[in-house]
Amino acid sequence: MASWLGQLRFRGIKLAKSINIQTSPSSLCKTFVSKLLVVVVVALLPLHCVFPSRAREIFKTRFRFRLRIKPFRSLREISRNAVALNLAPNQCPQDLKQYRRTHHTTSPIKPLFPLMGSVPSTPRKSGAFSPETAEYLIGTFVGDKPFPLSSEFWQKLLELPLNVQWPTQSVQQACELLAKNNCHTRHLAKILFHLACCLQESMSSSGASSPLVYEKAVNAMYISSIFLKHLIESVQGDNIQSYLSLEDDEAVQKDVLRDQTIENLVMRNVLNFIASVEVSPDTYLLHLELLNFMIIAMSTQLLCGPSPGPNDVNPFLDAAMAQDSSLVGSVARRLLLNFMARSNVPFNRATYSILYDGSQNSVLQRVGSAAANIVLFPFSYLVSSSGAESKSPIADISIHVLLVLVHYHKCVVSEDYANNKSSTSDSLLKENPHFSDNPYCKALEHAIDCELDRVDIEGNAHSARHIKLPFASLFDTLGICLADEAAVLLLYSLLQGNSAFLEYVLVRTDLDTLLMPILEALYNAPRRTSNQIYMLLIILLILSQDSSFNASIHKLILTGVPWYKERLLHQTSLGSLMVIILIRTVQYNLSKLWDVYLQTTCLATLANMAPHVHRLSAYASQRLVSLFDMLSRKYNKLAERRDNKLHTAKGNSVEGNSLVEDMSTELHIYTDFLRLVLEIINAILTYALPRNPEVVYAIMHRQEVFQPFKNHPRFNELIDNIYTVLDFFNSHMDAQREEGDWSVNEVLQVIIVNCRSWRGDGMKMFTQLRFTYEQESHPEEFFIPYVWQLVLSRCGFSFNAAAINLFPVDLHTERLENGVVGSTLQNGDFDKPEYQLDP
Repeated sequence: MASWLGQLRFRGIKLAKSINIQTSPSSLCKTFVSKLLVVVVVALLPLHCVFPSRAREIFKTRFRFRLRIKPFRSLREISRNAVALNLAPNQCPQDLKQYRRTHHTTSPIKPLFPLMGSVPSTPRKSGAFSPETAEYLIGTFVGDKPFPLSSEFWQKLLELPLNVQWPTQSVQQACELLAKNNCHTRHLAKILFHLACCLQESMSSSGASSPLVYEKAVNAMYISSIFLKHLIESVQGDNIQSYLSLEDDEAVQKDVLRDQTIENLVMRNVLNFIASVEVSPDTYLLHLELLNFMIIAMSTQLLCGPSPGPNDVNPFLDAAMAQDSSLVGSVARRLLLNFMARSNVPFNRATYSILYDGSQNSVLQRVGSAAANIVLFPFSYLVSSSGAESKSPIADISIHVLLVLVHYHKCVVSEDYANNKSSTSDSLLKENPHFSDNPYCKALEHAIDCELDRVDIEGNAHSARHIKLPFASLFDTLGICLADEAAVLLLYSLLQGNSAFLEYVLVRTDLDTLLMPILEALYNAPRRTSNQIYMLLIILLILSQDSSFNASIHKLILTGVPWYKERLLHQTSLGSLMVIILIRTVQYNLSKLWDVYLQTTCLATLANMAPHVHRLSAYASQRLVSLFDMLSRKYNKLAERRDNKLHTAKGNSVEGNSLVEDMSTELHIYTDFLRLVLEIINAILTYALPRNPEVVYAIMHRQEVFQPFKNHPRFNELIDNIYTVLDFFNSHMDAQREEGDWSVNEVLQVIIVNCRSWRGDGMKMFTQLRFTYEQESHPEEFFIPYVWQLVLSRCGFSFNAAAINLFPVDLHTERLENGVVGSTLQNGDFDKPEYQLDP
């Protein structure tokens, strides 16, 4: 006993020396040492009685470990000299294993990792892990010492629970270090390789091992997403490809990769997991963050110009396009099913032991994000905290991923161009680019209703390349979600490209499910983006091309329209409401935007509807005549101004002549609009007058607005038809003239009675107008930037605006809360309307 206590005192003297207490052997030093020894002896004396050698070993290792560990100053210091645990970077795997064997589990810092191949019997608690060790492993990952794919370092890194809160500056520093050192470490490609392997293992594993596999996959996804996003933002051009390659001497590469690239292997396994593994509480988090990873991986498109070119570098998108058609169809189907399910599955925290600390809140950090509302450090580096929280994050991110895939266009170069590059060939390629087929677009176009046994005209069943979807659920979900621009764009893509879905929509009897959200969005046009208004109007134009649609919307009666504030609309047909909203949009455009394309689309839809109008409401009829009055007044003012300018510019002023020419062009546009409105009115009077007495009443009530154009060469024939109708009903009114004033009901009753005897005598027949929608010659120049504006404004990621080339970015005035440029109506001042939409 005495000898051991002497050794203990001797070790206490060494201990005091090891912590460099700079003092003489005074009373202070003696008091400190004596008190320390008393505490230690009291604590270890019971152990010494039974296991004296073990007690000495515990004392020895515990104090030696505690006093030798050094705190980290920065990630840069870690990467330069990994002093954590007194280990050098090249000793990490072996010495961590030795450290696991030599230190008791009750030491102040518990062992961090199990040995390779071992499985812990209980979930590891987050409080048991050291922030310094997490920093060491990440610091080693971004450092300049390369580790081969087969190194145990990767296993340790992927098993590390990343629950330590780091400041954004530290994460940025780590990203910069990886970008600097990755050219010779190839660590980004290696972590992506391990991500692919973890996903492959998770698809084949089952039972007790699944949670551990999911943990590693989540960690691999987190780390990959952070550093890949930084490289995409900071690396230009072809350089991104160099970060995704491995060394030629990697032994594992030959066995697993074969002739594949890293990005192809990763995308294949990511897509396989998404398509084959159901979303459940156990897999929810992994599904969500894999979809986020896809958005990050495909964001290389933001670095390209608005027109796809042969020099664009999109390795992950190209890899997604290169997958088998069966996998492509399965992925498109799964993404649409995610959108339809709109489930907010509470993921099983206990399944992910790295996320669980025994409490309900766990170690998770919640952020307001439409695409990723549950993240751990350091993934929060990717997410803007100011975004609105999504109720169905998987549904939203699924539709974003699908839209990016569907609208991707890869520009391909012919052999003649490759062999003979010149300025002439470059200009020809730009005017007439050639794109490879997009398999996801094809899959969406060939989707069929799973509830119908569809056969083609020849009686043959559809081939296996058609994906089957529940159209009823898709229809209902779109009706619920049309307030979101992404859902509007999906509906457009389906109606424009998939004839089966368009046919299904047209035969539905509850068209108000789709039309009411669309009309409400157009009613609130000042709060919508211009692109969303375009998409909504094009959807209505596509639907109006079908005569059965135009007839059925007038048979569906609405009991009320609560969101229409200007007037109480009671027992109004869906067709009448559609006419009212389209005319309102035209008026808004004339007063605020002056967009010729928007104006033409509205009037074209009204022209398609006109021959099939049935019992148009009194208010809709009044708005139609008021539209002609508004256009005619603008036309007259413009004609008068042009004549005045023409008289003033007789002095051969170049500037004056130019101004007159511009005014003449605008006057010509108004002339076309006026004629189109007159043709709409004529179509109703020619083909549907007996069914629309309210239209006749509105024309008779405002017949003076047509008089100034009776002799106009562009309008006289159309005006003659209107006056033929006016003469017929005026004559019957005169025949039944009574003393006193006529009430509205009395006049309307006379019109209704005489509508039955109307035969159309004297009416000139014009070719029935029918407008169809056709995409522009280069639709990708609009849709690709639009899709990415939607994605960035909804997903919550803050992307470096200075690196975006896909669409113009105003860094000072156009940044939204998520760091993304918003698309706004070009001349709209939404807070101060300058006109009254409805009197």
